[in-house]
Formats: sequence, structure tokens, C-alpha cells
Amino acid sequence: MELLTNTPEWNELQRLAREDIAIATMLAEDKGRVDSLSFTHTDPETHEKILFDFSKNKISGTVLDALVALAEKCSLAAKIDSMFAGDKINTTENRAVLHTALRNIKEGETKQASGVYLDGANVMDAVVAELEKIKTIADCVRSGRWKGHTGKTITDIVNIGIGGSDLGPKMVCNALRGGCTQKVKPHFVSNIDGNNIELVLESLCPEQTLVVVVSKTFTTAETITNALSARKWLVSALGDEKAVEKHFMAVSTNKKKVTEFGIDEKNMVGFWDWVGGRYSVWSAVGISVALTYGFEVFAELLRGAHNIDCHFHGTPLHENIPVLMGLLCVWYNNFCGAETTAILPYEHTLALLPAYLQQADMESCGKQRTKEGVAVTCQTGTVLWGDEATNGQHAFFQLLHQGTKLVPCDFIAGVNPQRNSECSQRHHDMLLSNFFAQTEALLAGKNIAKVQEEMEHAAEMERLRVAPHRVFPGNRPSTSILYDKLTPRTLGALVAVYEHKIFTQAAIWNINAFDQWGVELGKQLAVEIQDELERGVPGEHDQSTAALLKHFRENRRR
Repeated sequence: MELLTNTPEWNELQRLAREDIAIATMLAEDKGRVDSLSFTHTDPETHEKILFDFSKNKISGTVLDALVALAEKCSLAAKIDSMFAGDKINTTENRAVLHTALRNIKEGETKQASGVYLDGANVMDAVVAELEKIKTIADCVRSGRWKGHTGKTITDIVNIGIGGSDLGPKMVCNALRGGCTQKVKPHFVSNIDGNNIELVLESLCPEQTLVVVVSKTFTTAETITNALSARKWLVSALGDEKAVEKHFMAVSTNKKKVTEFGIDEKNMVGFWDWVGGRYSVWSAVGISVALTYGFEVFAELLRGAHNIDCHFHGTPLHENIPVLMGLLCVWYNNFCGAETTAILPYEHTLALLPAYLQQADMESCGKQRTKEGVAVTCQTGTVLWGDEATNGQHAFFQLLHQGTKLVPCDFIAGVNPQRNSECSQRHHDMLLSNFFAQTEALLAGKNIAKVQEEMEHAAEMERLRVAPHRVFPGNRPSTSILYDKLTPRTLGALVAVYEHKIFTQAAIWNINAFDQWGVELGKQLAVEIQDELERGVPGEHDQSTAALLKHFRENRRR
């Protein structure tokens, strides 16, 4: 098989990278640049729009054509077809990748939009059945028909999970709280640090709390440990083991373990092995969203994502928004020397989006072997990070503007505030002024002549001393993403764009985006070390780890 880095398409991109034309120059010389590098996704039902402006990136039309040629060389379109067809593209685990089926529902209904087949069977029958069960449980809790052990209604839910079983529902619940009404209040526990669950539970009333345990196998160590602590808290407060039936539900496929825990089988919803953890918020894993905001809000999230699935599967590569975003990542990562990307939402309720996308991207693309098991010959996964703005402007933007590292940035904001209050409207222009100013400043920078002009009234020695420190090199790339307003459909669409961007990157690098063997070794060693600590018998370790364990044992207070 021909190595990716030996192809003519790869070599052409290396040549183009050496040209390094300034972004400002390309904007000045090409009056049609913004139009040719801006793409709008319009929701076919609600007409909500999301604008993706790529014009402030270090790409020309020639570079874009060369990137698309690389995608064609890598058979990207065929790989997209293969995923949607239910082929087992997760080759190391011999599984299909069908999270897109979870949101394949009709407008205004929970009926399937089309059939999705795996091994000859339509998986949509099972998907729709689980959606109906999610709806039934959510309606029951939110209406007050679900009564706790003492007959009181549920006011709070505690989602216990880890990884995608926590990050997804937590991010979505946080993102929608400015525009949707909560009937119950969500709380999230993931960390095995006892502080996490204790700080959550100590403020709650056991009689009015529903605990949602999310674990496909119902054996995940951190999740089950936290669930047992929550169980002990509940039983201790209510004085009856039977209380578990009314205050716990499970998202799992292991009926035996769930019922042994004490959870009523009818309060269990499931999902399938063709749903990866970091792509699972669209499944029953997202039930906390339905419990918090109502099933229809959850369904709208799914429909927004489904519209992007249709775009990704049916749009030519050179007009395909997730494809273009993925190709930009490949361009910066492999040809421009950028090792990180910053996600910068100018929307307070999207504060958790960078962490969510960090898992989605880095767990998917942090691979050193191709799908054939051969060592890759180029850099793969990008380090993804970020924070909500404008907080970030007062933290790490200094490095973005004047540091020595190239960091492509995704700026994300709503044209309209999530809330329609007078306060939000008044603040929004200031917020978006910062959004526009930062992208422009990263692009344009400030040269020494401009600095000296601004300092014309300063003493000469002062100008000589300070002026060099006030120069901004500019030519720092960014993508601007502007949606009309952050709604469930818009959020679903935005997340789906990033999911398919990740797929595109992995397809180009020829890696498996849907396994995560890299998380296993540390987990295995942790089990062995925990056993050593409990038995008080030191095991064999390297000198450094042995010394750390010795220090821990000698200084641990019980």
C-alpha cells in the first residue's frame, strides 16, 4: 500500500506550504475571498443558520484544491459511504459505527427517517423503541408521576458516568440552560475523587433525588464505585434497601448486573456496541438531557445533528463543511507545524464544549498506527484545548497573539443571545465586539511603524525600550463560526460538524477513530496497584513509581 507521505498529492501540499502567503495579502488581493471561503448551513425545517467563515485561514484556492485532491486520493467519499452503510469500519473491535442512526428521526416524530441496516437488520426499530422508552421515563419524572420512596416528586437528578457518559450529557445540559426551562436540576459525578460525589450529594434531598447510572457493562470501576456510594447515601437516609428501586435508573446493556444492584428492570434503558462512548450523547446516555429539559428538546438536538449527517453524506467534498474543517486540521497539523487547536466559544453556556471536543478529537485521533497496523509516517492527532471567552482573553490570548507557536483558533458565537432579557441584549454587543476584534487582531497584528506612531508623544528612550514589545506579528489563522442563536437544533448541528471533522481527519491519516486502546494500560496498572495498597504488599515497579508508592504508604492517614 502506498504511503500517504509518498503520494504526489502530499508532496504538492508540502510545496504549497513553503509559499506561505500572508492571510491579509490574500484578503486584500482577492475581493471574492470571503464569499468563496464562507459556507452557511441552513436548517431545512426552522431555517436557523450557522455561518462558517474560513477566509482568515492560511489557505488559498490552490491550497484548498490540493487538500480536496488529497481527500480524493484517500477515498474519503467512499469511506463516508462505508460508515453510513453500516460497514464494520472499527476494525480492531470488528464493529460498525452508527451513532448517526441514533438521530435518524423524522421532524416532529420519533419515527425513523430512513432505514439503517447492520448485518441485514434495520437497527432503527431498536433505536425508535429506546427513544420511546426515554420519552416515557422523562415524561413520568417531569410530570411528577414518578414518585420517590416516600411519595415525593423528583426535583434533582444525579448523572453518574465517566468519559462520554459524563462529558456529553453534562456539556449539553450546561449549553441549553440559558434558553430552555429545567423541570428538574441536573448534577454530574464522574471523578473517583470522593470530593466529587460528596459535594454533589450533600446539597440534595434523598427523598427527591433520582440517580442515573451510566455504564454500558455496569462494571466501569469509577462509575460503579460512585454509584455504590450514592446507594449507601440513599439507603442510610431513607432506611430501606427497597428505596433504590424508586431512586435509581440505569443506562446499560447488562440487565443482570443492573438488577443485582437493586434497580428495577423497567427503569433501565440501553444502547449498542456500535455506539462509541464519545459519540453516545445521542443515545440513552443523553437521558439526563430529556429529564432536565423534556424529551422534545432532546429530539430537537438529534434532528439538528441529523441535518448535518445529511449534509456530510450528500455534499461534494469542496463544499462539505465538516470535510473542509477536517482538511484544515490536516493542513495545519501536517504542513504548517501547528500542534494544537484552540476552541473559543463566546457563549458562557458553551464553557464545557472545549473539554467535550477534546475527548472526541484526541481519543479518536491520538493514534500511531494505521488501520493496517503499520506505523504512521506523519503527525496524527492535534492537541485540542480552549475555554470560554472573554475569560480566555485575560488568560492565554497573550500566547495566541505574541507567542512563538502557531495555534489555529475556532471562534464560536451566536448572533443573538440565548436569553432575550434586557441584560443579555445589552451585554451581547460588547461580547461580540470582542469576538470580531480578536479575529481581526490575530489576522492584522500591529507593526513597528504603527506602534511608534501611537507612541509619538513618548520620550525617545521610552519608545526604543518599549516599542518592540508592543509589536504583534499577525497572520495568525482563525475560523469564525456564527449561529443565529444557541438552540437545541443548533447545538446538535454544531457537535455533529465536529464529529464529522474528526472522521475526515482520521480518514486522511488512515487511522481508526473509533477505538481507544491507549486508555487501557493505565487502567490495568491501577487495578494492580490498588490491590497492592489494600493488601499492604509492595509490587514490582520502576524506581520512581516504587518511591512514590512508598511515600504514599508512609504518609497516608486513615
